[in-house]
Amino acid sequence: MGLPSLKDVIAAIATPPGKGAVGIVRVSGEGSLELVSRLWQGKNPSQLAGGRFTYGAICDPQTQEVLDQALLLVFRQPHSYTGQDSAELHTHGSPAVLRRVLQALFEQGARPAQPGEFTLRAYLNGKMDLAQAESVLSLVEAESDAARRQALRGLSAGLSQKIAHISEELFTLLAHIQAWLDYPEEGVEPAQIQETLKPVLLEVQHLLATAPAGRIAQKGARIALVGAPNAGKSSLLNALLGYERAIVTPIPGTTRDYLEAPLEIAGVPIVAVDTAGVRETEDLIEKSGVERALQIAQEADLVLYLADQSQPRPTPPPLPWARTLMVATKADLPPVWTEHSFLRVSSQTGLGLEALRQQIHQRLLGEAPEGEIWISNERHVEALRRAKAHLLEAMEAPEDLAGVSIEMALDALAEILGKDVSEEVIDRVFRNFCVGK
Repeated sequence: MGLPSLKDVIAAIATPPGKGAVGIVRVSGEGSLELVSRLWQGKNPSQLAGGRFTYGAICDPQTQEVLDQALLLVFRQPHSYTGQDSAELHTHGSPAVLRRVLQALFEQGARPAQPGEFTLRAYLNGKMDLAQAESVLSLVEAESDAARRQALRGLSAGLSQKIAHISEELFTLLAHIQAWLDYPEEGVEPAQIQETLKPVLLEVQHLLATAPAGRIAQKGARIALVGAPNAGKSSLLNALLGYERAIVTPIPGTTRDYLEAPLEIAGVPIVAVDTAGVRETEDLIEKSGVERALQIAQEADLVLYLADQSQPRPTPPPLPWARTLMVATKADLPPVWTEHSFLRVSSQTGLGLEALRQQIHQRLLGEAPEGEIWISNERHVEALRRAKAHLLEAMEAPEDLAGVSIEMALDALAEILGKDVSEEVIDRVFRNFCVGK
């Protein structure tokens, strides 16, 4: 199929569908300002300085009908998002107005922008690398504060700078190895290759270690609340939410199926799942609910196993204990049993709720430092895994072959930034963008 032409003037609505106070139509490409000037009544766009607004009217060039009163914002190449001359028409946010303005631009020779084509042009014109372009999409799709922060770090070249630093270390080592092969009396000693590669490998491994936290920050997490009937699962769900989502009664087995509710803890989007009470039963409906509860627990990112500390301690069901946080509920009542591995919580008084939120946050995000870039893109994860494998090969390979593995690691890292990648990879990245971005 190939990449779209950079010379065409492209246009698209840049604001979300529906009514709003303001709507934006974005135009970019060679001759875009001259094209806009045919619709604009006011100061000539071709004579405007970049980064300045002007007020005027948008008219149909053929009928001279006024389509809307608007603001025009001009960007001059190369100081624009796309690296080309560009303009934005800020109209009233009526869908009818936006469609008519866009139609008038098409009638004057612009073509509809493809999904993500404005950002694609920014990438192709060297305004950003591919990792930064993907961060644009992550920022658009961010549904939590954690996702927003990580996307901004990526857009600000946080990941790109790390990859560039690692690559520079490898290029330097590769040059020393080549010098040693050509002139054994110069360059790095063979025994030094492993020592030089170790810190580089650690940096790659550190980035990979942030991938689970990055995925959860971007996509969110599922938490399963599991325990015996009347263990306080529904009460705890309501307490975490801050409102009554689940029905709470003193009758065991109120929840026969599962119930989902969204919440956010420390900027992380979470879906909490209240499940049926787990116990031995002959009731077919309740038995089905128990089976489903255990299945949900196996698939969850984190399980909260709840046990009522005011009653005899129940026998726990089979759970993924490595991903399970144990909670002793009804801590406002006299305890029948205590155990240090359980976090004591009371949904009635709020005792332990803040500590529980902190534990959930820590268990979900692990040891990923808050202020650092996290890997949230699967394409980046796959490239880093290949780079790691090639670096391990280089450490084990004979000196004359280590350079080959290092070159392959460099190729994998370059893919993250979009260097020498195929059109298929570029198309796969930008097809997920919305039109107008």
